[in-house]
Amino acid sequence: MAYFFLAISIASELVGTSMLKASQGFTKLTPSLVTIISFVCSFYFLSLSLKSIPLNTAYAIWSGIGAVATTVISVMIWKEKINLGSIAGIALIIVGVVVLNLLGPGHGPSNEDATKLETSVSK
Repeated sequence: MAYFFLAISIASELVGTSMLKASQGFTKLTPSLVTIISFVCSFYFLSLSLKSIPLNTAYAIWSGIGAVATTVISVMIWKEKINLGSIAGIALIIVGVVVLNLLGPGHGPSNEDATKLETSVSK
């Protein structure tokens, strides 16, 4: 369920970011309201996902997918240009998210578990 909440958070963030562009500096009412509502939803669902997913992993996924998807949206919807440097940066973000998910601290014992293990070994 935590990853479902994280997906809702990411989708809300993508809507909010796109509407932030459409709000033209908060000068257009409807896109401005959608931006605010979307970001509130995004942070709410991110907070729910953090009950089960470690912060570093959840935030890496949230920001990584958000950055990549926002770039795709900016090119497809807003017709913004992208260059080789942007593509290389996006590739590095994807690699970073994958590495954190496969090897990050959320996959080993927690600090509390490690302390308990050290204490039991010391006795």
